[in-house]
Amino acid sequence: MKMYLEILFLVIIIGILIYLFFQFSGIILAPNILKLSNGEVCFKNNCFQVEIVKTELERGKGLMYRENLDKNKGMLFIFNKEGIYSFWMKNTLIPLDIIWINANGEVVFINKNTQPCKSLLCPSIIPSARAIYVLEVNAGICQEIGLKIGDLVKITPSL
Repeated sequence: MKMYLEILFLVIIIGILIYLFFQFSGIILAPNILKLSNGEVCFKNNCFQVEIVKTELERGKGLMYRENLDKNKGMLFIFNKEGIYSFWMKNTLIPLDIIWINANGEVVFINKNTQPCKSLLCPSIIPSARAIYVLEVNAGICQEIGLKIGDLVKITPSL
């Protein structure tokens, strides 16, 4: 009887560990219960309606599992201070242009046509400049609008 209880306890512990592994690795799709705020990001005459994410949990999910993104839409990640913020494409289904923006509203790094990662180990995109904002839009947008490093950005949150 004692051995049976020890085995049962071990199975329960292993089950919990497996669940936590899959939950935090992003393999289990959890419903998005957070309400994201919205805003607008403009490069000259090209504006994008964006979902604004500010918390670690929101940033961790980002655009994962989305099958499409409208042409004039995007996601804006806001950090507490300027820094080097790496991104990856784990569980992301659509190719993206990823744009890093500093506190002065200046584009400081662009990773164009970033492809979804289909393997277990996904590489990180590490910018060469510090930023406080990171914008994700559909792949090809940067080339289409002629966006380049040094361009200024206007960010307007919606109320």
